[in-house]
Order: sequence, then C-alpha cells, then structure tokens
Amino acid sequence: MPLNNTIHEVTQRIRDRSAQRRARYMDQMKRAADQGPARGHLACGNQAHAYAAMGQDKDALAAGRAPNIGVITAYNDMLSAHQPYERYPELIRQTARKVGATAQVAGGVPAMCDGVTQGQTGMELSLFSRDVIALAAGVGLSHNTFDAALYLGVCDKIVPGLIIAAATFGHIPGIFLPAGPMTSGLPNDEKAKVRQKFATGEVGREELMAAEMASYHGPGTCTFYGTANTNQMLMEFMGLHMPGSSFINPNTPLRDALTVAGVERAAAITQLGNEYIPVCDVLDERAFVNGVVGLMATGGSTNLVLHLPAMARAAGVELTLEDFDQLSSVVPLMAKVYPNGLADVNHFHAAGGLGYMIGELLDAGLLHDDTQTIAGQGLARYTEEPKLIDNALTWVEGPKETQNDKILRPANDAFQPTGGLRQLAGNLGTGIMKVSAVAPERHVIEAKARVFEDQADVKKAFQNGEFTEDTIVVVRFQGPQANGMPELHSLTPTLAVLQDRGLKVALVTDGRMSGASGKVPAAIHVSPEAALGGPLARVQDGDLLRVDAKTGVIENLAPDFAERTPAVADLTPNKSGIGRELFEAFRQNVGLASNGAAVVV
Repeated sequence: MPLNNTIHEVTQRIRDRSAQRRARYMDQMKRAADQGPARGHLACGNQAHAYAAMGQDKDALAAGRAPNIGVITAYNDMLSAHQPYERYPELIRQTARKVGATAQVAGGVPAMCDGVTQGQTGMELSLFSRDVIALAAGVGLSHNTFDAALYLGVCDKIVPGLIIAAATFGHIPGIFLPAGPMTSGLPNDEKAKVRQKFATGEVGREELMAAEMASYHGPGTCTFYGTANTNQMLMEFMGLHMPGSSFINPNTPLRDALTVAGVERAAAITQLGNEYIPVCDVLDERAFVNGVVGLMATGGSTNLVLHLPAMARAAGVELTLEDFDQLSSVVPLMAKVYPNGLADVNHFHAAGGLGYMIGELLDAGLLHDDTQTIAGQGLARYTEEPKLIDNALTWVEGPKETQNDKILRPANDAFQPTGGLRQLAGNLGTGIMKVSAVAPERHVIEAKARVFEDQADVKKAFQNGEFTEDTIVVVRFQGPQANGMPELHSLTPTLAVLQDRGLKVALVTDGRMSGASGKVPAAIHVSPEAALGGPLARVQDGDLLRVDAKTGVIENLAPDFAERTPAVADLTPNKSGIGRELFEAFRQNVGLASNGAAVVV
C-alpha cells in the first residue's frame, strides 16, 4: 500500500522544518563517530580507573578489541515496573561474555512513580525528573568507554529522559530493554468504581486500600494503558526494542530470552562490527511520525504529547501540536484498552498486540516501513512474534487477524476513524484532549466556569456540595513555570462522580492529567500558562466557557474577556518543601508546554 498522503505531507513538513537543526545534529554525530571507538582515545590511567573493579573482564577491556556495552539503569525496588531490573546487570554481563563482549553498569538514573506522588507535593518534581534522567544518563555515558548502550527504563518520564540522552549520544548504538507488565489483578474499571465510592463516602479507606493493592499487586508495569505502557509501544513503533518484546511479563523464560537477545544485538551493531547502527540513524523524522501514529492508533497517554517534542528536539527533529492533530485525523483508533476500554495490556497483547497493529497500519499505508531499526532495515520486522521453541528464541509470523475484536480491530474496521488525541485552540490558548476515552455525547461542553488555583480546593468544593449545575472546572497556575506542571489525576474520581450524577462537566487546565485519565473531558496542557499571563489567568467564576472536541475549540464567551487584567497568583508556596527548592532553576528556565516543557533541549 502506498504511503497515505497526509502521513507523507506531515513527514515532509517535519523534515523541511527540521532541516537545519537535523543537519547540525547529524554533523555532530558524524564527527563523534569518525573519532572511532571511544576507549582508544583514553589514557592508560583513565582506562585503569574504568576497569579496576571488572574482575574477569579486565583483560578483554584492556585489549580494547571486544565491544564494551554501557548499561544505564532505572532500577529501584520501590517501583514495581523497575524492580525486575535488579536481575538484569548480571544476565547482561554473562551474555556479553558469551558473545565476546563486555558490559558495565555505566550509571543509574532516578525513577519516580507518579502513582505514589499523585495528588502529593512530590508530583511537582515529576515532569522535571525527565530532564534529570537525561542529565544523569549523560553523566554515565560521558566516561566515553562504551561502544553501545542498553537502556533499562519503563515508566512515565524515564523512557523520554533516556531517549533524550540516547539521542544526545546518538553516535553509539542503543537498545531499550523493557521489563514487562505485571500480571492482571483486580480489573481497572472495578478499581475505579471503588475510588469513586470512596470519593462519595460510600466506602472507607480499608476497602479502598484493599482494591488498590489487588490492582497493583506484583512486579511489572501497571496494567492499564497509561504513560508507562504507551512508552513501551513507542519504543517498538520507533524501532528501539527487540520486536515483540514490550508486553512480555517479568521474570518469565521468554522475558529473559528477549533480554539476552537484546544484549547480543547490541554487541553486533557497534562500530567494531560490520552492521553499525547508531541511534542517530534510527531516530529520524520517520521514526517520530511512526511513534505518533502508534500513539493515535492505540489511544495512548496525553503525556507523550509533551514528551515526544522534547525527545525529537534532542535528535534534531521539530514536532508541533499541528503534526499530532493532522496525523490523528487519518489514523484510526484500533484498540480499546483501559481507560479507553475494559481490557488491560495483557488482554491487548493476547488479542494480537503491537505486532498485529503494526502489520495492519503498514498494510493501510499509515506507517513508514523504510525506517532503520535496531533489528535491521524496515519496520515490517516488528510484525513478527517472539516464541521460545525447544528453549530457543525465534521470531515467527505474527497474527494476521485480531484474536478479540472487542479489544483490537483491523484498521479498516476500527473503533473510530480518527485517533485518540485532539488539539484544541481558541481564546483560552492551545491545549489537547484525549478523546478516545470520552463518550461522544461529552465531546462538547458549554457551561459556567469555576476557577481554582489548587486541586485540593476542587475536592473541598465537591465535599461541600458546591457543584450543583453543569460546570467547567478551571484549575490554573499548574503549568511548568508555576509549579512544575503536576498531573491532576486525583481529580478524576471527583469529576467522574459529578458526571455520573448527570451533570455536564469538563476540566480546563495548564497542568497535566495522567495517562490513565480520560472518562471526563479535559482540555490540558493549555499554553501559554497562567503564570506567564496566559488566557487562563483572565477567566473568572461564572464565565461561559465552551470546550468543543469536535471542532477543536476552547473559548471563553464573555464579551470583555480579552480586555481583562490577568490574575496573579502567589506562587511562593511552590518554591519549598519535599525538594522543590532544588528545582527553582528548572521552573525559571523551562520551555512552553507546546514545545515539550523541557529544560535541557
């Protein structure tokens, strides 16, 4: 199938827009690669420091002829998604030795959990942790002793931060090794119902805790299709995973076999061999377009609309919100995974998963097949499915038909003809909405505004019974410069209760929502943010607002809206407590949400 015209046109526009930035980037990568394998430039004393603790690998490292693989790990045992990485370094080292290579843990990066910090002060550091991760990975790789890198990371800000680092060190090959989702526990929709009952006082904390623990119950990513699992999809669509590896459960023989295969592949594609595949060749404009197509087709996390532009900039590629919106207009929504449906990612994988979806999108002309991936040339390799046959890992032809059309449908018979995200623009600014999980009858909301500057005040108003009519809740001064742009996902149960009571409600904010959000229409990432004097700072209680996901409009209908003086908030409390002091420089220097809300790129 020829490439879809819109996919072609958007890709060409990105290529033209990025030409100068991309050329500078690729020239820098070429100059770094032309210097040859890094260890040859280190003095003997430099090398001795690097190899001192390497035991049986010392001689191979000193000889400099074997590929040396650097491991950047987000391991910690507080995060279920990253706990499985505890076993990876030794498995990686053992595998490297078997193929005539060496491996060293180059450094660790922080990995905070938005589930732990949701609704808490620590959430104000969450988005900035992406830049810290990029910086920390850069420190590890700056020792300049590595011929390839393995990146161990899964969750919300971790993969985007690691991609920024991998692109910055794009002259060396890099492979992302996933850990996989936890096995299915209490269904996500049942957990959500208990949360709503707790919000209304129908159940107590003991019942809420039991439901939460039954849902989040073991090693691996959370099973809903939020940011963590969207990240895994992206790495596959963009060609940085081993094919079919995203959603294999942790601590299983197939999971370990795929990790081994990733190490073997990293050793094979270094500059010392005959199949040199640096990250810079993988992360071009076609790869990013494929990633956005995957985001739309799966109904993925809104957080990636922030992360992908920042990731792309690190590789010399410039993405805009218009690119997302235009790609969404031609990409069908093929999957229904919670919060867009009742299934979890394990059910999605069993129904055919990413391999089936990539095959369908390729056949429909909606993906670039001519991309460079770590598995070789062409994305078609990612339609294959890994299997352990007689204890040997092999890839076989993936499913050609969906195994459950309530979860996964073909491109020509999708759940809806367009993607899961919509750009919104108007006199309130520019933002986005995840429409894939919002019922069609709620795509247009026109109602009076209630304005808040703290999410806790929304909950208080709810508890006081103040929401008695259709309402558009405006939560402002939640942008990156104001307080680090925290997720406001803890508002979801509250607003969902109002919606279930028959009220028409929506959220408008310059903050973020979790990738698990979606039931309530939410215009998020509104830019320019209120702290910069953006339009949200001029909204007043009682203003008639319109949030229209059908036409892509967010507007204030008050006749004097444009002439008002913007409100100014006291942001002093945002500057201290739970580490916020350390991030003042980030708040002062962060870019606009529409450009990725980044500090380091």
